[in-house]
Amino acid sequence: MADAFFFLFFLLPLLLLAVLYFLVKPRPVKIPIKNRHVFITGGSSGIGLALAHRAAAEGARVSILARSLGKLEEARNAIRLATGIEVAVFAADVRDFEAVKRAVDEAGPIDVLLLNHGVFVALELEKMELSEVKFTMDVNLMGTLNLIKAALPAMKNRKDPLPASIALVSSQAGQVGIYGYVAYSASKFGLRGLAEALQQEVIADNIHVSLIFPPDTDTPGLAEENRRKPEITKIIASSSGSMKAEEVAQKALDGIKSGSFIVSCNLEGIALSLATAGLSPQRSFLMAFVEVVAAGILRIVALGMHWSWYGSIEKYHSQRKGSTRSS
Repeated sequence: MADAFFFLFFLLPLLLLAVLYFLVKPRPVKIPIKNRHVFITGGSSGIGLALAHRAAAEGARVSILARSLGKLEEARNAIRLATGIEVAVFAADVRDFEAVKRAVDEAGPIDVLLLNHGVFVALELEKMELSEVKFTMDVNLMGTLNLIKAALPAMKNRKDPLPASIALVSSQAGQVGIYGYVAYSASKFGLRGLAEALQQEVIADNIHVSLIFPPDTDTPGLAEENRRKPEITKIIASSSGSMKAEEVAQKALDGIKSGSFIVSCNLEGIALSLATAGLSPQRSFLMAFVEVVAAGILRIVALGMHWSWYGSIEKYHSQRKGSTRSS
């Protein structure tokens, strides 16, 4: 009995750790930020502006891109006042490849490409206009592809021998689908497939991909979203907390600098990342160990979450039908 206990709780975990130490690839890497060119999209407000502040404070040469030149100028002035650092600004629509290419070429070779832009319409698919669906896909997914395609040649041919990074800001709605997020989740789930395939294509060029999964974040965009959110979406989302843009920015940059493929921003995000690890690359053999050990337990937790969500949906529709009959 004692021998079985010793094997199960001591030798077996050690053996698993040893196997995972040699198994995980790509290998761990550190990506410096100081004195390097960090190019941030969606950099005029919210998480993007917080990322620009943080990167500038850490000594990076920062460029920010967004659609509105006026907002970009406001962001540049705010960063200058806060850090004393001058950032470069570029006005372009990420859906326009030629405009993006001109901005990227003018900015110069990029060491850290941080793709933070995004739009969100929280509405049932049936109630959404197809133009809104297409806009969401074009900005969130095609816009990301446009930026990567524009920046990649110079990133691959850079003279700097240090590792480079391409970081994509997804969402926890890119890990689990939520009522009212059909178009948004589709675009953010798409970023995961993009990131996994891209990492294989650029690893030989010492370029490392990170996929960031923030929760609801206290930004002007979130306030706008909440005005149109379906009632069921609000009920489901109320079980999850929100974060400040500055907190997300710090977590994101820490993840990028450590070369992490999956970057979670809070405890719920860590649980989601463990539950959805799937075939994603993992650099840390310790995190790989946690993923392996926690997989079964977290599947039970996930089923419990769905039990709660579908219960809320059933209750909501039942109440609506009842009120319709009574009227």
